[in-house]
Amino acid sequence: MKRNALTLVVGVILLVIFVLLLFTFQVRQTEKVVLTTFDKPSSAPIEKPGLYFKWPVPVQRVYRFDKRIHNFEDEFEQMLTRDGNNILASVFVGWTITKPLEFFNSFPAGKPEAAEPALKSLVRSTKQAVIGQHPFSDFVSSDPKQVKFEEVEKQVFDSVAQSAEAKYGVKIEFVGIKRIGLPESVTGKVFERMTAERQREIDRIKSEGDRESTQIKSAADRDRAEILAKATAEAISIRGEAEAQATKFFNVQNENAELAVYLMKLKALEHSLTNNATLVLTPDTSPFDVLKSKMPTVQTNGNPTQAPNGPKLSENLDANK
Repeated sequence: MKRNALTLVVGVILLVIFVLLLFTFQVRQTEKVVLTTFDKPSSAPIEKPGLYFKWPVPVQRVYRFDKRIHNFEDEFEQMLTRDGNNILASVFVGWTITKPLEFFNSFPAGKPEAAEPALKSLVRSTKQAVIGQHPFSDFVSSDPKQVKFEEVEKQVFDSVAQSAEAKYGVKIEFVGIKRIGLPESVTGKVFERMTAERQREIDRIKSEGDRESTQIKSAADRDRAEILAKATAEAISIRGEAEAQATKFFNVQNENAELAVYLMKLKALEHSLTNNATLVLTPDTSPFDVLKSKMPTVQTNGNPTQAPNGPKLSENLDANK
């Protein structure tokens, strides 16, 4: 009896589960759902997570759409730039399903993989059109400032996003250039062009350096001329003052030249006879000739007088001191 009761309970539970599976469905946090009745959408897309009622198949069917970001990379293919150069390029694209009903009408299978061929075709045609509007230097250049990847990516994004949302009900989240390459036939020409560009840049920098060098040299020469002119003027001024002082000194000495010579000889004797020096010289050797000569005549109160003959060396030296 107990076994029959347990079997009945299990049977009821299984029946309830079966009924729930037939008449209900769950919407997850990462999903958007389109419910169809006889393969036609019967209501607005369901985006809020929870448990919902439905009629069993084949009356109603549930189509689930993952609302997370999907991505793909298109083919690495050759195309022409505006100036007629060949270039290889591929882009990557990220997209999400924002309008499940439009997406279902475009791709009844409801799977993201079904949309990728159409999106790739759209991206490919847009990429070729945008790259055809730009010169080769926007993609390959020796000057990083000339490369315009961001501008190209934005143009592709704007064009693809508008068309994809209108046609397929998807939102383009991002577009980026994955790879840029050059065909072998143009690689050598590109290298030559880049070398020429770098050489022009080198010549420009050298020209600027030569110009700055000339300016610095000119400024240095100008400063040198000013300093020399100022130094020459100061030297002339100092020389003039020295000559003026010398003229005064010579005028004083010219008043009594013999006295001046005599005093100079005494000064010479003072410097030569120091530290117990011993000299063997003739009496006529200058300045020792003052030891036997007379004192020169000096002016005293306007009258010439003469010093005593034959002064002693110690007296003359003391007098000089």
